[in-house]
Amino acid sequence: VQLQASGGGLVQPGGSLRLSCAASGRTLSRTTTAWFRQAPGKERDFVAAIRWSDGHTYYSDSAKGRFTISRDYAKNTQLLQMNNLKPEDTAVYYCAAAPRSLIMSAVRGPDEYDYWGQGTLVTVSS
Repeated sequence: VQLQASGGGLVQPGGSLRLSCAASGRTLSRTTTAWFRQAPGKERDFVAAIRWSDGHTYYSDSAKGRFTISRDYAKNTQLLQMNNLKPEDTAVYYCAAAPRSLIMSAVRGPDEYDYWGQGTLVTVSS
């Protein structure tokens, strides 16, 4: 599976961005896909995940209520709508895919994901 992330950019605090992650090489219909982010000098952190088999979603505490993860079967793409962005959301955002349906206790672990996109930079600044 090849993953291509896009949609990052510079936005002011309180603004919105939508990230996309397009997959090629296989269908995502039986996978779990996720977004992680990594700020300079920090570890890669879980943001959100979606289980394609049933649409179940999972969010980090910082993303809950502001970010929405979704899937587009026709385009084999996962999306991340980010609203009310804050300076602390500044990071490189990576999409990832695991070739199975993950349970809640597993979705936050980067080691569960076999495929990774190249990352897209989100900068929140005035």
